[in-house]
Amino acid sequence: MAMLDGTIVNVALPRIGAEFTASVTDLQWILNGYLLALASLILIAGSLGDRFGRRRVYVIGVIWFGAASLLCGAAWNVPVLVAARVLQGVGAALLTPGALAILQSSFNREDRSRAIGAWSGLSGVATAVGPLVGGLLVQAWSWRLAFLVNLPVAALCVWLALRSVPESRDESAGHPNYLSALVGALGLALLTGGIVEQSYVVTILGLLAMVAFGVLQKRSHDPLVPVELFNNRTFLLSNVLTFLVYAALGGVMVLLVLQLQISLGYSPTASGLASVPITIIMLLASSTSGKLAQRHGPRLQLIIGPILVGLGMLLLRGAEPGSSYLTGVLPGVLVFGIGLAAVVAPVTATVLAAAPDHHAGVASGVNNAVARTGSLLAMAVLPAAVGLSGDDYTNPAVMTSGWQMALVLCAVASIAGGLLALGVDNRVLAAEHEQPDNPHPGDCLHCGVEGPPTHVRSGGRAVR
Repeated sequence: MAMLDGTIVNVALPRIGAEFTASVTDLQWILNGYLLALASLILIAGSLGDRFGRRRVYVIGVIWFGAASLLCGAAWNVPVLVAARVLQGVGAALLTPGALAILQSSFNREDRSRAIGAWSGLSGVATAVGPLVGGLLVQAWSWRLAFLVNLPVAALCVWLALRSVPESRDESAGHPNYLSALVGALGLALLTGGIVEQSYVVTILGLLAMVAFGVLQKRSHDPLVPVELFNNRTFLLSNVLTFLVYAALGGVMVLLVLQLQISLGYSPTASGLASVPITIIMLLASSTSGKLAQRHGPRLQLIIGPILVGLGMLLLRGAEPGSSYLTGVLPGVLVFGIGLAAVVAPVTATVLAAAPDHHAGVASGVNNAVARTGSLLAMAVLPAAVGLSGDDYTNPAVMTSGWQMALVLCAVASIAGGLLALGVDNRVLAAEHEQPDNPHPGDCLHCGVEGPPTHVRSGGRAVR
């Protein structure tokens, strides 16, 4: 349900804009409302599951997500849809960390790898079929189906969870740091809102709130994000790389759908299928990419991968009115996908390996939140940066001009991330190689399109 939602909504976006006569700012909030809630709350949501029961929080998240999806599907104007998307993001934050935590606590060690493999494979299938399902649903009736399809899935998930999933919790878990979570969420909301609405006052307030969040983390005895993690240069550089690559990825994937449907005249189904080669490459190549990083060190792939992603984006500048898919879209998509497959599994493994074992769960949560925040801020900044405002996106000539400029900016960001990897310690995965019980980079088969993969460290707490 969560994997499908991201890709389906992207495909549905042009139809939503047409029905509500939405501006670029409206479309930004429809996307960013969801990402904002998810990025802000995903760290504390894992703590809630550990303390109050993983199945309980997971089921609450699924019910919440389903109810918010119903409100999305029934929305009668943009403000209602944005509010429903924020609520949907809250539900996603509650359910997303819980799945692997439940598997980790419910299966014996000898069965755990097979269970996680099944989970990972099905997640990959969901990601792969998302664009196709989204296009078919939108064309079958309305964009509203892209949200209403979640209702039967949510009902089935709740029934299966209550019937078959045992409850588990961490008896030693302390109280979640609610104040830090609130300040961090407020700062991210103000920062995003200030950028989207081009309000300097609100943007400055957001920056001040984020500074306050950092101060709270430094002074807290049980911080959401231990500041000492960032004293490790490899951890810091890997997260900055993640931010830049996922910011570029988030901006391009949304604008690609708009460009294909509005400027090139693609149907929703065709525009969804256009990016499927990226997911296929990820599914086929991520495991091999992870093994190469394990064997030779991650640095070379962390350099080359983002550079290839950037080159793929530059090739996508050929996706303009009159171009064919084979010459204007496919070359860029293929290079983009190869670069993404090269970097995603190694960068997540590098983040985990650079953190102390007792901070492994927090390190993975930070990496996931950093990626979501990158996508969030990219969608807030990009339209204004490339001159798209009001209903400009409905004009093929203006949309194409903005699209091509956005590709250049995103390519620069991605390539800059690759150059930062020159400072990564190439020996960081050596210790991981000596621990056969730990997952290797690339074990997760749904890497990259929506967010960094999630791994579990065998014999320990879930790594979210």
